[in-house]
Amino acid sequence: MIERIEPAPPEVLAELERWAYEPPYDFYDGRHGQIRDPERYFAAYDASGGLVGHYYFEQQGDVLAYGLGLRPDLTGKGLGLEFFRAGLEFGRELFRPKRIMLAVAAFNERAITVYERGGFEVTGRHVRTFPEFGDVEFIDMEERC
Repeated sequence: MIERIEPAPPEVLAELERWAYEPPYDFYDGRHGQIRDPERYFAAYDASGGLVGHYYFEQQGDVLAYGLGLRPDLTGKGLGLEFFRAGLEFGRELFRPKRIMLAVAAFNERAITVYERGGFEVTGRHVRTFPEFGDVEFIDMEERC
């Protein structure tokens, strides 16, 4: 599915801000927040050059924070694990972290299942407050060693 991953150019970042997901995943819509730290975003393309999704990597010492987003029309089709693993391997090679962590909204059971299948486990929980959604619980996950 993923042919290449490269730094996200400005036109891809603009496209991400237009992405809209079906409820309850509309929490992840691009309209809810402006992209900060664009240098941390990477675009994932298929063999025909179509944008499949994006990855986000933030180096924090020897830990890599990992985020990802599959194009809205591709979600729920069984592509998540392959997409997740492609970004994970890319991040490992590029950053060489000792640990990889991610945070996911607790309601996103679909993603949590993918991450668990990909070798991650729950390590904690925290709450973030958003103007549009109020308090949202997140699950912290880390790769099993």
